[in-house]
Amino acid sequence: MISRLSGILREKKEHILLIEVGGITYEVTVPKAIQEHLVSQGKLAVDQAIQLVIYHYYQNEPSRSYPVMIGFSNEVEREFFEQFITVSGVGPKAAVKALAVPISTIAKAIDRGDVVVLKSLPGIGIQRARDIIAKLQGKIGKFALIQDEPMISRPAGVQSNFEAEAVEVLLQLQYSRQEAKQMVEKALERNREIKTVEDLLNEVYKQRAQKAVVN
Repeated sequence: MISRLSGILREKKEHILLIEVGGITYEVTVPKAIQEHLVSQGKLAVDQAIQLVIYHYYQNEPSRSYPVMIGFSNEVEREFFEQFITVSGVGPKAAVKALAVPISTIAKAIDRGDVVVLKSLPGIGIQRARDIIAKLQGKIGKFALIQDEPMISRPAGVQSNFEAEAVEVLLQLQYSRQEAKQMVEKALERNREIKTVEDLLNEVYKQRAQKAVVN
């Protein structure tokens, strides 16, 4: 399976990028929100180099089966997509269509149980919005921490424990190292039973959400 694609952007259309790699041109589907984010970063210029993280699958239809590549700017976005399509009735095609607004906006709506925001997404009705909340609420706090600026490269030499891994994820989400460490420390002070990266990042998000309400 293809996990990354690096090449030259030859053409861009609505939801579609044509990328040339070694003389072969690949068609990559890119959700609207991701494409807009790439544009804001200056990374979507025709005839310029581009690298995408890929979700690769086979679309099965009655008379044929064909490969599909969906592009993201980083692994965190792809991970959210993989979580999103675990919801019954939300396949890759539907998920691409639904990601018309920033991932952080969708993640916050899921965490709040905000049916109104979710059902406003293209292709997501009220029942599907409720299904999404039932499946993912309380599990995707880290995606609500995504900021709209370019991602920072993953630093080397970080210890491989769940606290350090959480700091690394926050660095990818555009928080400074000092901010990330402070958020992790405060989360652990609030809940000393945390044992995994996912639980720690969810606690960080809850902490920031509560602070936002107070302010």
